[in-house]
Amino acid sequence: MSLRAILFAAVAAVLAAPSVRADEMAIVVNRTVYPGETVQSDMLEEVAFRRSKKPMAPVVQDMADAQGKVAKRTLLPGRLIPAGWLREAYLVESGKLVLVVFSQGGLTISMKAVPLESASAGAAVKLRNPDSGKVFSGVVMADGTVRVSG
Repeated sequence: MSLRAILFAAVAAVLAAPSVRADEMAIVVNRTVYPGETVQSDMLEEVAFRRSKKPMAPVVQDMADAQGKVAKRTLLPGRLIPAGWLREAYLVESGKLVLVVFSQGGLTISMKAVPLESASAGAAVKLRNPDSGKVFSGVVMADGTVRVSG
């Protein structure tokens, strides 16, 4: 093989290679998503990106990490989504009656109470007993009830 043929093959290989190498995949939205809006699967797209050398905040890299979450800030189409800009959907909303359950041994007591703040599963929340006005706290469960302990 001649030197000319080797050089031609090397140049052809360089030109055929993609100009931008994707180091990682990330998730972006395909339309503007406003604060408080739930991110649906049809709003999401996966894109390749290359991390810059300067430090950057963690971004959403998996569809499951964004789908069903609520935007805390405006998400713009085609832009990387910082992980801190999404939150879990609230299961308990401030001012809306919820079922509160106390369970110990064989005893179970349930009542309705008014949450004083919105919260998602696993979060502590303050509640007010609508009859007595007493304020107490509990933990939001995955089914939307609030569990209190003695």
